[in-house]
Amino acid sequence: MFFAVEIATRRVHVLGATRNPTGAWVTRQARNLLMDLDQSAQRFRFLVRDRDTKLTDAFEAVFATAGITVLRTPPQSPRANTFAERWVGSVRRECTDRLLIFSRRHLEAVLRTYADHFNGHRPHRSLGQRPPTPPPEPTPISSNADIRRTRLLGCVINEYLNAA
Repeated sequence: MFFAVEIATRRVHVLGATRNPTGAWVTRQARNLLMDLDQSAQRFRFLVRDRDTKLTDAFEAVFATAGITVLRTPPQSPRANTFAERWVGSVRRECTDRLLIFSRRHLEAVLRTYADHFNGHRPHRSLGQRPPTPPPEPTPISSNADIRRTRLLGCVINEYLNAA
């Protein structure tokens, strides 16, 4: 699984998953991320990454051309990249540990669904119990309002909204 987390907003971007990642595959995913971010990539100044050997100079060059400084975490220090570690723990506890994954395509679909839930519905303490990408217009809650439940990933995740 290859992903990026925006620290300020806690927004997660799932870039892909593969059984055998290579330096070329990781570099391609980095280019795809910058193309997806388009103009919003200009607001990023730093990329914090671990010391995996698959993250080559070509990977760093992709971000350097966008004006983003790449910082490596110190060796054997998982606390240096706590935001990524926390997301991996959340996706494992809340999602993948509860499902039987059949293929790479299935894993990518599950991760994208969970990332959409994480970015659009799951509350974050550091954001005042709001998701990274809040819904467009919150509906005021009345005492007799109907609540609509949306089941995701075979009822592993439930999202609740006020019925209009």
